[in-house]
Amino acid sequence: MIDSRRSTRVFCATLWLAGLGAWPLPASGQAAPARLDSVARRIVAAARYATFVTVDAEGRPQARTVQPRAPLSGWSIWFATNPRTRKVKEISGNARVAMHYFDPGTDSYVAVTGRARVVRDRATKDALWDPAWNSFYPDRETGVVLIAVEAERVEVVAPTLGVDSDPATWRPQSFTPAPVTRKRP
Repeated sequence: MIDSRRSTRVFCATLWLAGLGAWPLPASGQAAPARLDSVARRIVAAARYATFVTVDAEGRPQARTVQPRAPLSGWSIWFATNPRTRKVKEISGNARVAMHYFDPGTDSYVAVTGRARVVRDRATKDALWDPAWNSFYPDRETGVVLIAVEAERVEVVAPTLGVDSDPATWRPQSFTPAPVTRKRP
């Protein structure tokens, strides 16, 4: 029987030595947080859309597709939505959310859990605006809000990119992003 951890380390070391950008795993099998962050950002960049999950008043998960910007430092994720949507109401009742990105090109995914907040101020909208949102939100003043998701945990499943899950439990490798301090007005 082949030792999958050893095989993965040898494979990653070979790619790394060949200059293909894969970093070898530490002896424990857990990739360094910087490596996980890099792989996660690669997967997110390849996924045009993400699934955003909130919890409704009855405790049921509610999933929908969103078009987020690339995560900022500390894994702060932003996207636009109509202020009258269910997700805005659900965030006010329970800020705990999840996001899921899938890259079919590498059969890899990133799962993010954290807390969301609704941002209504125009200066923030202007600063973080993605031109891809223009056709959906012509009235930036009152017809759109931003959702900010502050990631508390990022899980990465990317065997083709050298990030394996636990072979017995399939638990993904994960990291906790460094918290971002927001400036108070």
